[in-house]
Amino acid sequence: MRGNIQDRTPVRGPRRQRLLLVVLALLALQLGSLVSPAYACGCGAMVPDKQSHVYVNRETSVVGWDGRTEQILMRFTVDGDAPKAAWIMPVPSRATVELGDSALFDELETIIAPEHRTRHYFWPRGDDWPFLGGSGDSAGEPAPAAGAPAVGVVGRERLGDFDVARLTATDPGALRGWLEQNGFELPDGLARELKPYVEQKWEYVAVRLAPETAGSVLRGTLDPLRLRFASDRLIYPMRLSRLARTAQSLGLFVLAPHRMEPRGSIGGNAPEVTYAGKVEPNAALSGFTGGGETFLTALDQEFPEPKRIDGDHELRATDKDTPFRRVVYENQLLTVAGVPAWLLTVGGGLAVLVAVVLLRVRARRRSPVVPPPAIQVPPPIA
Repeated sequence: MRGNIQDRTPVRGPRRQRLLLVVLALLALQLGSLVSPAYACGCGAMVPDKQSHVYVNRETSVVGWDGRTEQILMRFTVDGDAPKAAWIMPVPSRATVELGDSALFDELETIIAPEHRTRHYFWPRGDDWPFLGGSGDSAGEPAPAAGAPAVGVVGRERLGDFDVARLTATDPGALRGWLEQNGFELPDGLARELKPYVEQKWEYVAVRLAPETAGSVLRGTLDPLRLRFASDRLIYPMRLSRLARTAQSLGLFVLAPHRMEPRGSIGGNAPEVTYAGKVEPNAALSGFTGGGETFLTALDQEFPEPKRIDGDHELRATDKDTPFRRVVYENQLLTVAGVPAWLLTVGGGLAVLVAVVLLRVRARRRSPVVPPPAIQVPPPIA
């Protein structure tokens, strides 16, 4: 018997409480799965319309610079329910905009992939026999003339899912007005963050993201955009990312004559170099650089507190073009012809020891028995 009826009767109060806790926990997990990770939109600001939401799940940028002209190729992976959105990027001079080649990102990821090396160890570890039976560890146009309007549209074109407008502005509120006229609302504080660019007489690339298919929403990986503008410095705009409310992550592929490094951390963690080395352009890479050997520097940086971002990234050449590549070690037990070396060593040693003992025993058995010397009794004393 498992018990009487009273033992099997449920206690409604405590069980209901436990059930409620389980439901709340599952609800929390579901809500957590809907929150997309935040990545740095360092080159601008993504703005949906008033009734929609858009999340930039990933932004990857390739920056090229030859000392006179800078190129930035960007590819966004987005999610949300927005049928359209706007995106703004400040640039130091007049920019040209076109669709880019998405194959370049795959080519660069292949180049910077870490090198895999095998590192052997002698004695067995926890995943090896006889323990658990494992096998190892696994260029620009002239600026507008004086007296130009506060907002000037110097070019506008349709590129795939993008409606691109190249703008000039003479006051921080100019872009707000342009966006509001086009059905968008700037986030609080963005006009303030645009002020330094206005003071430096930068221009802007404003992009409306609108799928060509009616009824579609912005979701998935968008076609990359390629911007080109004149610049005697290698600059990657980051100031607008200070408006983000969650931690940000930045990844850059930098193609230049030499190995490059940021002049500072601009309020984030120290940038980490994940690859540095000369590359021979081919296929998509040649189309971006124009051919010829170039130096690739791959950088990653974290911004735990975006509000501390205090400027744009300016990159400079390092003292030496020291190559660097990540190495991933795969630990393996040292073997000889498939047999663990330690087993051969220990087994061989034991075999030698046993052989020595047996030889000694055999030698003793074969040696003649020498009788003990006779005991000589001294003669009696007379």
